[in-house]
Amino acid sequence: MSPTTPISAPPPPSSLSVFREGIFDGKVLFCTGGGSGICKEMTAAVLTHGANAAIVGRNVERNIKSAEELSKRTGRTVIALQADVREPKQVQEAVRKTIEKFGRIDFVICGAAGNFLAPIGGLSENAFKTVLSIDTLGTYNTLKATLPYVRESKGSYIHVSATLHYRGTPLQAHVSAAKAGVDALSNVIAVEEGPRGVRSNVLAPGAIKGTEGMERLSARDDQGRRIDSAQHIPLQRMGETQDIGNTTIFLFSDAANYITGQVFVVDGGSMHTGVLGHGYPESVLNPKPRL
Repeated sequence: MSPTTPISAPPPPSSLSVFREGIFDGKVLFCTGGGSGICKEMTAAVLTHGANAAIVGRNVERNIKSAEELSKRTGRTVIALQADVREPKQVQEAVRKTIEKFGRIDFVICGAAGNFLAPIGGLSENAFKTVLSIDTLGTYNTLKATLPYVRESKGSYIHVSATLHYRGTPLQAHVSAAKAGVDALSNVIAVEEGPRGVRSNVLAPGAIKGTEGMERLSARDDQGRRIDSAQHIPLQRMGETQDIGNTTIFLFSDAANYITGQVFVVDGGSMHTGVLGHGYPESVLNPKPRL
């Protein structure tokens, strides 16, 4: 092999080869957005190590299907609850049902989110508000509803963010603003609730292959073909859901019991390469053919 040939990182290991089985026995996870995508796989990772879970979302049919699948896959109890995180009373009711079923909440994943590509000149006020309402306000509503129980268990929060707002990302003004708010909320929770034994951290995934977000948001060429972005990632491969799952297990585990108020970027180092997707500057000067 030539010394200048890039070497890709190995695939992520099974969590059971790294973390002890049963480390979350007796624990309960409450996850918004857990019926699909990255949050579903984060939930699966926690279940694999012994926890039970409530997954929360607006699409009740998808949630029920995912709960059945996750339970069958992991052998743990998973309940599906319908709630729109923008509506405090609906989130409170989902929390009530979780406590009624399991008696406690130890871990919370705030993962409900919305995203699409849009230049700021073509982004309506309502669209901007909707994304902030789901991501930022939804996180706040979830924090408020779960906090008494997480205090009681001296538990932990993971807020699913993104890397978009750590630099200017074209076509993502709405999500960048929303996720910046999520990061700020996590920091405040870490400071205010640390003396009560509660931890709060942010997990910011990069490009994760095979996800709905990657399918909808990845850059494409003029013929509509997806552009391979792995060459711009220092570790020379796309992220996988297991990468996010392994980080989730670590952050909820006792190994991280002195870590709070931090942002964990899981992107293979790509945020440091300075490469912007979507064919910049063409994507912002003439966005329609590429969206």
